[in-house]
Amino acid sequence: MTPAFLYQFLVGDILSWTDVLGRVSFCNCDPVFNGISDRWKVFSAPPSWLCGHVIRRDCVTAPIPTADYAKHTDELLLLPDLAIVGRGSTGSVLIFGNRTLDSMRDIAVPTDSSSSRQLLDWILDEKGLDPRRVEMAPDLGEMMAECDGALIIGDRALLESKTNPELVVMDLAAEWTKMTGLPMVFGVFAARKDTDPRFLIRAHSDMTNQLDKFEQDITWRSRVIDDASSTVGLSTTRLDNYYSTEVCNRLDTDAERGLELYLDLVCGVRGGVEWAKLD
Repeated sequence: MTPAFLYQFLVGDILSWTDVLGRVSFCNCDPVFNGISDRWKVFSAPPSWLCGHVIRRDCVTAPIPTADYAKHTDELLLLPDLAIVGRGSTGSVLIFGNRTLDSMRDIAVPTDSSSSRQLLDWILDEKGLDPRRVEMAPDLGEMMAECDGALIIGDRALLESKTNPELVVMDLAAEWTKMTGLPMVFGVFAARKDTDPRFLIRAHSDMTNQLDKFEQDITWRSRVIDDASSTVGLSTTRLDNYYSTEVCNRLDTDAERGLELYLDLVCGVRGGVEWAKLD
């Protein structure tokens, strides 16, 4: 969603930014946003766009890439309890290729990612590897036509791994967990530091209520998975496994530790995280 289109989207519905939430345009945060109170207008955008939307006051909060939060810690704070977390493997942040990682001469990286690209750079550096990174649109066929490897994220990665399982070389979240022993937090729910806490309390309450419902109500969970299946084009069985064992939106204690370690090791941010006060 371009800024001009977003402006029309907001003005056309006579809404202020205090009535708007941003979300990633992937199914990885459907448990938070599917069925959320209709007092919110929700817009979808690629992960790499969302930080700018938050800073420009296009929305109260959005799940932005953790790497983008690291660049704007002076302007942003984080909402507790919510994130986009890889629990071991994610199945949706993958390196594809025709050869092993240590023999790749170049890797195509997508334009819609931040945290995944920085995580890839860190993993390569830790392994003493330095293939050329080539920024490209996230199209596996075009990427593989030009480079030995390709980083694909989100719903595209889920679909491509189903179609081309033999090309999957590495799950970046699984590699992070293997190297650190902690979950990988790809996205964090951020807001401007000067946002009125009342708006954050309302947004946080409605989003966590939806996540609680997804986790506790079997009928509602099935409905969310059915909707995601229709949108993404994957089976309900695959998506049930995705939400059960690979990706979650609950920022628990282990995930917080993983977040702080990523910010430290990968982004060079030390001193912890500033959390929104929601009491």
